[in-house]
Parts: sequence; C-alpha cells; structure tokens
Amino acid sequence: MMTLTGSISTIGVGIVTIGAAYGIGRLAEAAMEAIARQPEAAPKIQVSMLIAAALIEGVALFGAVVCFLAK
Repeated sequence: MMTLTGSISTIGVGIVTIGAAYGIGRLAEAAMEAIARQPEAAPKIQVSMLIAAALIEGVALFGAVVCFLAK
C-alpha cells in the first residue's frame, strides 16, 4: 500500500510541474505578444507577468508539498 501511495504522489508532483511549466509558458507567450503590439506598455506588462509567474510558482510549490506530504 505504501508503494502505491508513493507512486501516486510522484505522479502528482510530475503533473504539478508540467502544469506550472505550461502556465508560465502561456503567460510568457501572451506577454511577448502584448509587448510586440504595444512596446510602450512593456514595463507594465513585464511587472504583471512577473507577479503572475510568482503566483503560478507559489501554487505549484503548494501542490508539490501536498503531494510530498501525502506520501
């Protein structure tokens, strides 16, 4: 039973990591497109992008901790 729970936790951590990478990739894609359309708004877009990336990383870290604690 312990091995099954450990395997499921490992899969959960992998899913959290893939989800965070996908989210930050989409965020960067949208930010680059927005900067290309309005270069004068680049500083505001970059600040918003960094805040959103930090929030995504925080949620991913929380998810990884939950998966490790479930082990």
